[in-house]
Amino acid sequence: MNPGPPALDLVDETFIVVPPSTVAAAFADPAAWRRYWPDLSLEVYTDRGDKGLRWTVTGALVGTMEVWLEPVLDGTVLHYFLRATPAGPGGAPRELSPRELRREFDRRARAAKELTLGLKDVLEDGREPGIPPQWLPEPGSED
Repeated sequence: MNPGPPALDLVDETFIVVPPSTVAAAFADPAAWRRYWPDLSLEVYTDRGDKGLRWTVTGALVGTMEVWLEPVLDGTVLHYFLRATPAGPGGAPRELSPRELRREFDRRARAAKELTLGLKDVLEDGREPGIPPQWLPEPGSED
């Protein structure tokens, strides 16, 4: 039986000026997942190390989620994908009205951006825009 396409298909990208390994560390501890997504139960089905994680999702939603960490220039693009359907009691898919579905999408999109911008703020540790990241050597200072 094919349940059909997910009701929610959310994609977000945030550039963070730290190496992928630093961002990966923010997702390494399953306790962090419960803080980031308290109404979801996640089970890793692919651990890609410094390239991210893929999970199956149960709880308030049923589907899949991925954090893909792409090295770009002097940092990392954190790609976030959520493909899931709202779930009712027992985990069965729950049909929402178009208005309710839009609200759920908006709520999840805002939560994703709040999470990634919060990580950016913490991981960049006050780095001002245009200033090289602390983990890179200053230009002309190569030994």
